[in-house]
Amino acid sequence: MNIQQLKVFVAAVNYKNLTEVANQLGLKQPTVSFHIKKLEQDTGVELFIKYHRQFRLTNAGEALLPYAERIVTLFERAGQTLADYRSHRKGHIRIGSSYTPATYLLPPLLSSFSQNYPDVSLQLTVKKADLIVDLVKNFELDLGIVSHTPMEDDQIELRPLMADMLKLILHPQHPLAAKEEITIHDLHGLPFLVHEPGSTSRRLADEWAAENGMKLAVSMELGAIEPIKEGVRCGIGIGILPQRSVLKEVERGELVMKGLPNYINHRFICLAIRKEMELPAVVSRLVDHFSDIM
Repeated sequence: MNIQQLKVFVAAVNYKNLTEVANQLGLKQPTVSFHIKKLEQDTGVELFIKYHRQFRLTNAGEALLPYAERIVTLFERAGQTLADYRSHRKGHIRIGSSYTPATYLLPPLLSSFSQNYPDVSLQLTVKKADLIVDLVKNFELDLGIVSHTPMEDDQIELRPLMADMLKLILHPQHPLAAKEEITIHDLHGLPFLVHEPGSTSRRLADEWAAENGMKLAVSMELGAIEPIKEGVRCGIGIGILPQRSVLKEVERGELVMKGLPNYINHRFICLAIRKEMELPAVVSRLVDHFSDIM
């Protein structure tokens, strides 16, 4: 008993006439007869009573029918599922992201991807950039989207997608908010709200201050972007944040964004993927989606 025999058997039950069965399956009539005869030989029972080139089920045929219908249906569904995978329409992607792209960049990108590929399930893990890179390296994630500086690594490629510059963030009533160009001298002694140690933003802010002979007067260390923005709104201090994270507040006039004096950007939104390994087809499709839109 094989799947082709069962397909012919189910079609014979549905269409009853030998000619119609052959037409529906794209087979010749002798081939239809051969498959039915072979199925009966393999099972050792008669399945049909042949009557004027029509098919009527025996009791044994009636007993086989529900199983045959299920088997044929499952076989066709399995084939369609694999075809969906071949055409990149199905799959599961484990994505990792650092906080800035996860909050301010990925939602619309993942939404548009899901609209195009509704049967691809997405799992998003949000951690600090270096942790995401390690998870990709250890095969625990399929790819990462991180705010990071360029780096050399034998296992991981960081592919820059767009710049992610740091900016000074001020309360609209802050004395420096109306100044056209802020200097390092203007910032000496002012209270800063900064990320906690270990984040890319904090490391780059400390490096920028050191390069300009300034030690940040840190009034508060916070673990996320939103509390820093709220602190600036409340007049607690000045923030140093990724430009992308404050665009809406600046547009609404709630915050003011200024350039960091003497700042050279080394921070990018990067795609983190494993080197020397071909990406699964559905993951490659997501990578192309990111690259097309960014």
